[in-house]
Amino acid sequence: MSGHSKWATIKHKKGLADAARGQKFTKLIKEISVAAKMGGPDPDSNARLRTAILKARAENMPKDNITKAIKKGSGELGDAVFYELTYEGYAPGGVAVIVDTLTDNKNRTAADVRSTLTKLGGSLGATGCVSYMFQTKGIITYDSTKYTEEQIFEPALEAGAEDVATDDDVIVVTTDPQDFASVLEALQAKGFEQLSADIERIADQKVALDKEKAKKVMNIIDRLDELDDVQKVSSNIELPDDYDGE
Repeated sequence: MSGHSKWATIKHKKGLADAARGQKFTKLIKEISVAAKMGGPDPDSNARLRTAILKARAENMPKDNITKAIKKGSGELGDAVFYELTYEGYAPGGVAVIVDTLTDNKNRTAADVRSTLTKLGGSLGATGCVSYMFQTKGIITYDSTKYTEEQIFEPALEAGAEDVATDDDVIVVTTDPQDFASVLEALQAKGFEQLSADIERIADQKVALDKEKAKKVMNIIDRLDELDDVQKVSSNIELPDDYDGE
């Protein structure tokens, strides 16, 4: 089956993993807490919370951190109201960028996203200007030096996965967002340890750039991702083979 090629971006993210792990945990804790606040502390009856917990576990977040995040959302967020806002725009080279945020201050977040984009050569666009170029999918990756595609293929499809494909050294399992949690849990129950697991925006078509332009775009993506209110940054960039992240 033909998969969505994401490994170039995943490799870039892995390169930043150690430095960004604390920041990643902060974003996941926020996601868990808000999910618990909105839908209650029981993951069995709160699908959003269940998914957030699974994503945290996929990043090897300690159980105590997850428990504290649920408790915080259940009773310690007070009257704070969080908004899920999505911003769309362009990076250099015509690359489409989507920024998903979770914030208690709309004005601050809008200003931060706009400033980051424009200072680094991008621009903020109107709602809907690039989102039509993407599909939302659950993406679970496995090390192909540890497992074969054949080992993953059948149990993944039996659990409801849409697609299984190998991209470089990674086996990529694609799911409908609604089936992400059940597919991930089913594969974990079979003993498969994932490299990563998240719900992603996948571009229908990629924009190929040379190394120098790619560096500029990835700098924008990294700076956006560092903003406190930003949960995820998606783009349709296709990184060149010689891109090293430096």
